[in-house]
Amino acid sequence: MQLELLNEQGLAASKFDAPETVFGREYNEDLVHQIVVAYQANARQGTRAQKDREQVKHSTKKPFRQKGTGRARAGMTSSPLWRGGGRIFPNSPEENFTQKINKKMYRAGMASILSQLAREGRLAVVDSLKVESPKTKLLAAKLKAMNLDSVMVIAEVVDENLYLASRNLTNVLVVEPRYADPVSLVHFRKVLVTKAAVDQLKEMFA
Repeated sequence: MQLELLNEQGLAASKFDAPETVFGREYNEDLVHQIVVAYQANARQGTRAQKDREQVKHSTKKPFRQKGTGRARAGMTSSPLWRGGGRIFPNSPEENFTQKINKKMYRAGMASILSQLAREGRLAVVDSLKVESPKTKLLAAKLKAMNLDSVMVIAEVVDENLYLASRNLTNVLVVEPRYADPVSLVHFRKVLVTKAAVDQLKEMFA
């Protein structure tokens, strides 16, 4: 699989031979959907909670007499049928949202995403991406010169300058290969991979 090798102006200077096992796979939509949903579900904290009829603050006094009113009989205002009453099946903070994904499935899904990005022209290779100092404007100017407004950069090593320069850019994400996730790969318009990071991706997902 040949990928575009971009220069500092964002132009395709030449072609880069990438491994077919990572960047040349067929697109498996069902598998990609499964790993994206699982990744988002595993990120949920589950900290929200609701009260049942035992936990809500209420009076145990009978709201009105049993017969003669024409209304449905009621015992107390904590009933789930009443406004302000407890929930029948309340959400619990201990609820577990995690979904298990096998390692083989995850590797195949990530390779499927990378392959589809390469076919769509949304993935390219660069020699390296570095900044001289931890200045956001330096990295912003470099990406602007390359005509990149929404980009995920996968670098072999993210040094302190690159990390500090990128963290305030809302449409830029710089990570090492081990921190690349399926949601970010799908979200950003363009994905830049350094040459050294291609070898790491091959070891992880081939």
